[in-house]
Amino acid sequence: MNEDIRRQFPALQRLHHGKPLVFLDGPAGTQVPESVIEAISQYYRTSNANSHGQFVTTHETDALLEDTRVHLAALLNAAGGHTISFGQNMTSLTFSLSRAISRLLRPGDEVLITQLDHEANRAPWLSLREQGIIVREVRLLPEGILDYEDLEQKINERTRLLCMGYASNILGTVNDVHLARQLTHRVGAWLLLDAVHYTPHLPLDVQAIGCDFLLCSAYKFYGPHVGVLYTRPGLLDRLPTDRLRTAWQHAPYSIETGTLNHAAIAGVRAAVQFIANLGEGDTLREQLMQAMLRISRYERQLVQQLYDGLLDILGVSIHGISMDKTVRAPTLAVTLAGRRPDDVCRFLAAHNICAWDGHFYAIRTTEVLGLLEQGGVTRLGISLYTTAEEVEYTLEIIRELMGYN
Repeated sequence: MNEDIRRQFPALQRLHHGKPLVFLDGPAGTQVPESVIEAISQYYRTSNANSHGQFVTTHETDALLEDTRVHLAALLNAAGGHTISFGQNMTSLTFSLSRAISRLLRPGDEVLITQLDHEANRAPWLSLREQGIIVREVRLLPEGILDYEDLEQKINERTRLLCMGYASNILGTVNDVHLARQLTHRVGAWLLLDAVHYTPHLPLDVQAIGCDFLLCSAYKFYGPHVGVLYTRPGLLDRLPTDRLRTAWQHAPYSIETGTLNHAAIAGVRAAVQFIANLGEGDTLREQLMQAMLRISRYERQLVQQLYDGLLDILGVSIHGISMDKTVRAPTLAVTLAGRRPDDVCRFLAAHNICAWDGHFYAIRTTEVLGLLEQGGVTRLGISLYTTAEEVEYTLEIIRELMGYN
């Protein structure tokens, strides 16, 4: 990515102690371009109103909400804006879904989750055990991929729902969602995908996957904190969601509670448009596909540079799948011999490198890999604004920490 793109991010121009910051914290939330900031501000300047009224600013708000749904449908290749619902975040939307789906289940029905998932795609389903639902767990292998033989053994005619991540937010593993779809079709189960970590990095096509639900979060793809739910056409209307009698009772509104964050949703639309502007094509979908392919190729080069550099540093371990996998998210989980992850991140922070330590809510993954007691891992994430120079600088600082200089 070129400097013209980096100049669109105000945070990248900031100096701390006279030097720029290196943002490798994107897996926890990316920086935001000026166009997104301006869209949020402009909404407050001109159109701040609640929805479904009779006057100009409420009409503008209605149009904004529907156009943002259309933009997100293009990003996901959904059938249309009627498949897109908004929420506070992915976690709150998943809890809402679990409550609604639980009303259709009976004791003895089964739900499958995985050991690789973010807790937001585990806890809402584990809570169903309280009403007699059997919740089974697909094993994680030591190399950082799911045990698909275990998945095939555990899915059965009693399975009603399989919940899995599209990409791991800690290891970068991209799961075989097409196999998951085949297996769920075989037993008539629904497939729910957590695509929060996948959406910023790789092209998405919900129709090609055939998933029933997919969730993502705009603050991971250069937007504000808004959760997004895709539901297969016609399915949301079958779910007894928590909703007021005064709310709209049909999709996509029936899972949206209270007044939405309209200004933030204006920022979501701007974030999708920002991505689209990086691509070419006659339609918004074509532009977004071109842009996401461009982003994925660029990020792949940088994460390969980071991966190779870390492998050359004695005492550094990279956990999870190797870079020879054809598809992975540009995220690395590393530990440094003799140093806790929080100490590593403090050392990086002292050199203006922003990186996270811990389990990142993938706490079950960290437990299974035996990393939780030592404080988890240091997570290094590549975003579209990361540069090769920043990667090399990070490697230099890690070498210094490990006594190479």
